[in-house]
Amino acid sequence: MDTTATVLANNYESVKTTVRTAIVGVGGYAGGELARLLLHHPRLSVTAPLFLGRIAEEADMASVKLENLHPQLASATSSARHEVKPFSWQLLEDWGADVIFLATPHDVSREWVPALLEHNIRVIDLSGAWRLQQVTNRAVYKFVDADPALAARLQKEAAYGSPELHCSEIAAGRLIANPGCYATSVILALAPLVEAGMIDFSHGIVADTKSGVSGAGKHATATTHFINVAGNLSAYEVFGHRHTGEILEQLGLDADNFQFTPHLLPIPRGILSTIYVRLRHGMKPTEVDSCLRNFYTASPLVRIRATPHLPQIQHVVHTNYCDIGFELAKDGKRLVLVSCLDNLLKGAAGQAVQNMNLMFGFGEAEGLL
Repeated sequence: MDTTATVLANNYESVKTTVRTAIVGVGGYAGGELARLLLHHPRLSVTAPLFLGRIAEEADMASVKLENLHPQLASATSSARHEVKPFSWQLLEDWGADVIFLATPHDVSREWVPALLEHNIRVIDLSGAWRLQQVTNRAVYKFVDADPALAARLQKEAAYGSPELHCSEIAAGRLIANPGCYATSVILALAPLVEAGMIDFSHGIVADTKSGVSGAGKHATATTHFINVAGNLSAYEVFGHRHTGEILEQLGLDADNFQFTPHLLPIPRGILSTIYVRLRHGMKPTEVDSCLRNFYTASPLVRIRATPHLPQIQHVVHTNYCDIGFELAKDGKRLVLVSCLDNLLKGAAGQAVQNMNLMFGFGEAEGLL
């Protein structure tokens, strides 16, 4: 794992004082958080982002105000001053964006990325369009590429945007596949133990994960309707959730030895993952703690909780942190990890800005603390 300090040192000559950014799909929950973070980012104070809708879905080919879509972004002196314009290639070209954030549906991102890269615009894609390298895992999205050969080349080029795991690739990349929210919580909890060879995979790994409703997106369905969610807790897509492939690929796990079960919580935002593993050899809590802390010593947005204090959703919502904690059984082998994050921030928009910081040589946590 490359440290942020090493990456920044290697890219010192290319550090820019500011960048020109654009967001496509700013009307969604993650898009709104992206807008908030970029509007307050210290490197972007001179030039606000270009805000674009998903091909005018918000206003029938007319521009609208960002603050009308997201009233929480309005200031005391001006309630509506940033336009959200219908997407157009000409507008994007005239803007001269250095990087574009895609908060778009998976199939839209899959279709648009080749043209964006052709225009020399670096891309941070918040969808699942480019996260998965293995065809069997990617099949869950059912993509039909207009140019399969080109899509295959870009797929190999895409960097998986987990800053704690792929710092160098992100810094040098032009196509960053922002990780899924569930996947981020599970991968960050398990990665140190996997790298250290501490897990006995023959006993399997179980990841029991719960998310707030905003993880399902802004458009309500029968499943996410208030009457179904309120006062309820439900499991779904037990053997077929699209984030499973990310976890398997990034950690090098065997699908037969890993079970990921997502649940829908009756809260707006936040993810809590409870992960059950068995260790190869009996260990002490201090050894597990050292493994986690040493792995993330250069990661400013991962916080390790001292056992037996476990992370809670209320301590991470509206922050860009991932909190990780654990408890170890008296036998020293049965380990329970708990990982918490805000699905709209560290699980989406915050991680996307973290990736932008690395791409342009900024401090990894700039605009996020």
